[in-house]
Amino acid sequence: MLEKLLAKCCVKLERKRVGLWVLFSFVLVTVSLCTVLKSYMDPLPIWEINLRRLNSNNKNTVKLVPHDSFEPFLAPMCNFSGEKSDYCEFNGDIRIHGNSSSIFFSSPQLENIELQENRTWGIKIYARKTDEHVMGQVKELLLKPVLSVQEMPKCTVNHSVPAIVFSTGGYGGNIFHDTSDILIPLYLTSLHFNREVQFLIQDKHYYWNERHEVTLKALSKYEIIDLNHDKEIRCFNNAIIGVQSHQDFGIDPEKLPYGLTLRNFTQFIRKIYSLQRDTAIQITAEDDRKPRLLIISRKKTRTILNEDKIVAEAQRLGYDVEVIDARMSLKNFSKIVNSADVMLGVHGAGLTNILYLPENAVLIQVIPIGLQSVSKIFYERPAKNMSLKYLEYEISVKESSLIQQYPIKHQVITDPEIAKKAGWPEFKKIYMDNQDVRLDMSNFRTVLVKALELLRQ
Repeated sequence: MLEKLLAKCCVKLERKRVGLWVLFSFVLVTVSLCTVLKSYMDPLPIWEINLRRLNSNNKNTVKLVPHDSFEPFLAPMCNFSGEKSDYCEFNGDIRIHGNSSSIFFSSPQLENIELQENRTWGIKIYARKTDEHVMGQVKELLLKPVLSVQEMPKCTVNHSVPAIVFSTGGYGGNIFHDTSDILIPLYLTSLHFNREVQFLIQDKHYYWNERHEVTLKALSKYEIIDLNHDKEIRCFNNAIIGVQSHQDFGIDPEKLPYGLTLRNFTQFIRKIYSLQRDTAIQITAEDDRKPRLLIISRKKTRTILNEDKIVAEAQRLGYDVEVIDARMSLKNFSKIVNSADVMLGVHGAGLTNILYLPENAVLIQVIPIGLQSVSKIFYERPAKNMSLKYLEYEISVKESSLIQQYPIKHQVITDPEIAKKAGWPEFKKIYMDNQDVRLDMSNFRTVLVKALELLRQ
């Protein structure tokens, strides 16, 4: 009996001991967790709450409003009237958090304006704002006006020079769009800072800085910041969000900054690339130098199938001919183009390299079927505005490879305007991606002769 009583007592004591150990362990774990998580349990500063709201997918926390509702509010600071781009210029306290694509700003211009809580505006800064297809691929920047310093994130880097935020998204990587949509607008927006400006790039292509290093360094002497991978809170007293853009591959001297022309831009380009020739050769009876003809060769699309015959005919007419593929570093390629007096190529991005030609040189643009209107807009007008001489050769139906794909009376050949109604991707596929040319040499020879005549003037 005594043994049974002792056994019961021991069991009860053992159970109590286990219970006490469980309670002690629970208290110890709780205290440890509170110590470790103390910093996370403190109230968040207002700016961090706002920042989290900006990045939240909950549509009830942040209201992004369309342009027509914030244009009046931001009218003193922003310009939404341009055909190609929107941009804002803020003065005051501007704090940029690249990793979240968020820009907080407090400006004297916000005084006497009643701000609604959590009101945030979205803006896309790639300079092709009417192109719905490409703008759908461009990341949106979030603009957050604030009145209280507490609502601003704490600066981690302070900058003493103004900022320009621009995008290389969209069609960035194509030499025409790099020049038309990014470099010329950046030149217009930043030139007056005399290199005392900090560039911040949104949607940066991995090779973009290296490819356009010469131009970027000529416009800013500071290391470019990649917004998409920047975790700092960068603070500025002046910032331009977006760039000015006037027209495709062009500058309107009647718009800000007044008086600048495309010719000014090409002079700037020749200077920063240290190109030697400002003007092309002028042929005279006493001068026995051969004019230099540069043929921009295309290998994949809109190829000249009888390129060798053009070379032979040009040499018979007295040209020094070089055929080149535009896919090389701009430092080297710019010098080759600058050495030419006549440049020949089928409509395409490669013709953008007329930037490096000396003035009074001749551009010969070969225009495939369906590309008449874009050819004139993209290269005829710019060439003339650069003080170049312009010739074009519009091919006939028989000179197009499309006749091998479609019957001669098919609407693709007879009426390209109908194909446009199917949308740009389909139009591009037919006329740009799947069309080559075979030039009629008896007809094209007259263009080569005309170019010689222009060099004699």
